[in-house]
Amino acid sequence: MNQAQDNTTLRAGLQAVPRALRNLHKALIDVETVYFGAVGSALEHLQLIANHPHFAWLKPMSVLMAALDEALDEPGPLSAEAAAGWRAAIETLVGPGTAAAGEFRSRYVILLHDAPEVAIAHGALRQLLGRLPQQAG
Repeated sequence: MNQAQDNTTLRAGLQAVPRALRNLHKALIDVETVYFGAVGSALEHLQLIANHPHFAWLKPMSVLMAALDEALDEPGPLSAEAAAGWRAAIETLVGPGTAAAGEFRSRYVILLHDAPEVAIAHGALRQLLGRLPQQAG
């Protein structure tokens, strides 16, 4: 495989990840919303997600999704190292990598076991991540 084909394959593999991340993020929000209780209008719901402490633990995933979208918008080649770096960053949140600082992983694991929709979205994301290169060492 030549370098152009390799870059196309890497980019295609990584471009599938944001949708899976968004699906997982939505599943987490949906479950947390049920736990939180009535939220009112869609705008009030968005305000809660963005500002209420109950949803604050989801911010690392939101930030990572935005950064990945931004990186994929950049033209030019994508290296295997960059793809592996994104895989590692996502795995620090959802596993199996070493957990990032903060409460994300502990809250995530609870929902992963409690909510089938989170488990299904997690599995879909893991399948896509498994197709990306891993960091050396």
